[in-house]
Amino acid sequence: MLYFARTLGYEDESLFWSLVGLLHDLDFEQFPEQHCVKTQEILEQDNINPELIRAIMSHAYGMRTDVEPKHTMEKILYATDELTGLIGATVLMRPSKSTLDLKVSSVKKKYKDKKFAAGCSRDVIEIGANMLGWELDYLIAETIKAMQEMELNDQNS
Repeated sequence: MLYFARTLGYEDESLFWSLVGLLHDLDFEQFPEQHCVKTQEILEQDNINPELIRAIMSHAYGMRTDVEPKHTMEKILYATDELTGLIGATVLMRPSKSTLDLKVSSVKKKYKDKKFAAGCSRDVIEIGANMLGWELDYLIAETIKAMQEMELNDQNS
């Protein structure tokens, strides 16, 4: 999310974007069937900014919540949440196990195979790209760049 904030001119909001990205799956492992519902409960108990909660809830629009992504950041989170899962699965199949040598064409090949990473909704990815007014290839390319940046940062830590 930090990559997108910076590259799209929302650098002054980058902390907020980063927090939403970090917290959006807060409840997923412990409460997968109540994903987002539990996050909302947890964050409201701690008096967290309602805008942050709303942004997090929007990433499950049409699946677990009725909170429609409105802000560019919410649309990006909605589109990339499923896509990063697909990209991550694609990377695991590569000899390098890295995003650094990953091409859009490799992701597209796996994207077309509905049995590959079947839990990653292609419909949600496409709806998210449309919400943003982006071509699917552009969304994939930018998401790969964001993941490459994270991988490089991890290597340099």
